[in-house]
Amino acid sequence: MAKKKQTIPKQKLFELLVCPLSLGPLEYDAKHNELISRYAKLAYPIRDGVPILLVEEARSLKEKK
Repeated sequence: MAKKKQTIPKQKLFELLVCPLSLGPLEYDAKHNELISRYAKLAYPIRDGVPILLVEEARSLKEKK
């Protein structure tokens, strides 16, 4: 018999991830398809459904003066 694949809903998966810099929680931003770290003020991109949790790839959320 073939085993059934267990799938985890995307939102549930995102809730398990943390920011690699601050180790704080990430919030999913569907409009920009990013994971937001409020503590580190970074937005991590999601490409082809895969979160790119590299600080070098993240967009800064700091306001420019």
